[in-house]
Amino acid sequence: MSFFAVLFALLIEQLKPLPTRNPVHHSLSRWVNWAGRNFDAGAPVHARVVWAITVLAPAVALGLVYVLLNTYSTVLALAWDVLVLYTTLGFRQFSHHFTDIRDALEGGRDDRARELLAEWRHVDASELPRAELLRHVIEHSLLAAHRHVFGVFFWFVVLSTVGLGPMGAVLYRMAEFTSRYWAYRSKVTGAPTHDRLMVLSQQLFGLLDHVPARLTAFGFAVVGNFEDAVEAWRRYAGLWPNSSEGTILSAASGAVGVSLGGQAPPPAASGNDVSRTIINGGEADAMAAVGSTAGAAPQMAHLRSVVALIWRSVVLWMLLLALLSLANLIG
Repeated sequence: MSFFAVLFALLIEQLKPLPTRNPVHHSLSRWVNWAGRNFDAGAPVHARVVWAITVLAPAVALGLVYVLLNTYSTVLALAWDVLVLYTTLGFRQFSHHFTDIRDALEGGRDDRARELLAEWRHVDASELPRAELLRHVIEHSLLAAHRHVFGVFFWFVVLSTVGLGPMGAVLYRMAEFTSRYWAYRSKVTGAPTHDRLMVLSQQLFGLLDHVPARLTAFGFAVVGNFEDAVEAWRRYAGLWPNSSEGTILSAASGAVGVSLGGQAPPPAASGNDVSRTIINGGEADAMAAVGSTAGAAPQMAHLRSVVALIWRSVVLWMLLLALLSLANLIG
């Protein structure tokens, strides 16, 4: 049933994507803000309490709903899986940024593309040359695809296999969201974020993302240039401060033959739209590499190659999931 849940969710998301400003993201921001305001008193133990409330509680609750529905109707349980996956998994939650920037670049409107990148990642892209602009678009798109698709996919399948339905998908997305949310000072509450809470959320998300990131990189290698991807993974993954990001980007670099890495642009001046900044992220400095991988300088053709790489990876993992589902059914 996991295969059909993922398939239906992806199809529905392609036909009817969630709008950029939607009730799910708005409610999510309010939930995390409420938990931090009411349960974070600054002590180390409070960081663990807040993380458990904001991340574990929703995941467990939605998993229990699935268990309850599954005792009465498999169809209702499947529908619940699809509904939750629709809000947690999919390309259209970020692909409009990529599409708009690509269209601007193809139309020769580089300044507009820089503005769109600055809006998406909240960095100062005004002085980026075209090759660097393309590199940042490629890197952020690869990471967004992993966090919105492959990472969610992995944890959904793992916990769905043991009968917990969409619990894994919610756990991963909530952990990823809070790792970014608490990386900034909360202007909503008017007080700085508890440092221990910020560090704890990033550490726990790093643990959750360790295996999915390496499976994503392996998938890129399989559907791309395998030898070059593995070699780039081995040689260049350490260029990035974040090991999971370095694994994904270095493998993708070798898979499509493009040079990635280098110094990230500086953060843009903070605006008033706090919720949007938190949702979209802005961790460009954290993913800045200390060098570049081997490969050709980024060009427009590489954007198409990256899109093809991602879709081939989706097909690969869907085929594997279908085979596992068939084997389970026959067994």
